[in-house]
Amino acid sequence: MSRSAHPAGPRHADVLTEGHYSAPAADLNVLDEKVWSRTVTRDADGALTVGGITVARLAEEFGTPAYFLDESDFRARCRAWADAFGPDADVFYAGKAFLSRAVVRWLKEEGLNLDVCSGGELTTALDAGMPAERIAFHGNNKTVAEIERAVEAGVGRIVLDSFQEIVRVAHIAQRHGVRQRVQIRVTVGVEAHTHEFIATAHEDQKFGIALADGQAAEAVRRALALDGLELIGVHSHIGSQIFDMAGFEVSARRVVQLLAEIRDEHGVELPEIDLGGGLGIAYTSEDDPREPHEIAKALSDIVTRECESAKLRTPRISVEPGRAIVGPTAFTLYEVGTIKPLEGLRTYVSVDGGMSDNIRTALYDAEYSVALVSRTSDAEPMLVRVVGKHCESGDIVVKDAFLPADLAPGDLIAVPATGAYCRSMASNYNHALRPPVVAVRDGEARVIVRRETEEDLLRLDVG
Repeated sequence: MSRSAHPAGPRHADVLTEGHYSAPAADLNVLDEKVWSRTVTRDADGALTVGGITVARLAEEFGTPAYFLDESDFRARCRAWADAFGPDADVFYAGKAFLSRAVVRWLKEEGLNLDVCSGGELTTALDAGMPAERIAFHGNNKTVAEIERAVEAGVGRIVLDSFQEIVRVAHIAQRHGVRQRVQIRVTVGVEAHTHEFIATAHEDQKFGIALADGQAAEAVRRALALDGLELIGVHSHIGSQIFDMAGFEVSARRVVQLLAEIRDEHGVELPEIDLGGGLGIAYTSEDDPREPHEIAKALSDIVTRECESAKLRTPRISVEPGRAIVGPTAFTLYEVGTIKPLEGLRTYVSVDGGMSDNIRTALYDAEYSVALVSRTSDAEPMLVRVVGKHCESGDIVVKDAFLPADLAPGDLIAVPATGAYCRSMASNYNHALRPPVVAVRDGEARVIVRRETEEDLLRLDVG
């Protein structure tokens, strides 16, 4: 049955039970703990609170749209990852998910390392005091200036992504009189997405050096032959929003096989292996992410087993959670503007933000949850599509969800699990002003990335 052909009206709970969303909870006022940060709750009046502060107070002080980041939850997740992997492994926070000077300081204090992939991210990390030796520098096309900065700063590792980059980094390191610690990123032919993986024909991508046809082995030969490089290991990354560990098992087996070939050819056992990130989080009640200790045990068991089979010493493991740490710790708060019911379809709820603060729905067909958070309601649920204010029909924040039928302009709604990639990928489309990021902790809230102003836009416009 097509969606538009369903006989029920848009306010009925069973309007659409097909597709990528489920029927509403029995009580829309109940928050699904899986998709909200740990200090989020409702107060006695039914308003959502985070860190002990109501969204009404937050909206009054900081405006909407805005990202509110639960600092206590962020720190707790950092500690959980560090504790799960222990002192014999390394956890690198993937800065591309969301990075600011405050976040860098939190990472430093909680004992995590940092993965950056641009000169801007490197500058932010160093400016906020992250020790250079705790930084890994990624990227498929690092510029000479970026490599110079990384080598001069003394970053702990540069992940080499191409044959040209092997030579480029080696020459720069030699010119500075150092041996730069490096890893080689290999493409292992595994692409993992959520609950499935396909183990063939995925060398067709811009990242890494393929294992196929011996390219990765040749990259190792070249890196080992250059005086400016200290090859410490290999790196792989198999996808994003992964829940199933099967893809990691295939990847680890192939990477360990490469390590064994390196030992046999060069008499060298590389001491490190980085299995990347991509671990999934709960965006909706349908998602079931694993806890850090489960992930750590699974990855450790996989690598240990494969190394024992290859008669290799087990290398030091690194992982790169970004989304898995910051994603669940933030929500985006919006004010409802216009509400347009479409009989037999759904109701369109327009908010004061949109694709400029969350491009992922338009870009990736990503799914999110949404809740009325300024009050509770006993009204029946209605099927809604939450959309933004931009001049694009694809300006969708939440494709299909249920909100109370008495929703009205001026109500506050919130989209959870927006800590990763939303502010990082935010834009000025339609000259929108990018929202602030506000850290909330123990009854206090402070801006860590301020809201853009019209003066900011004009300052860059020098024509």
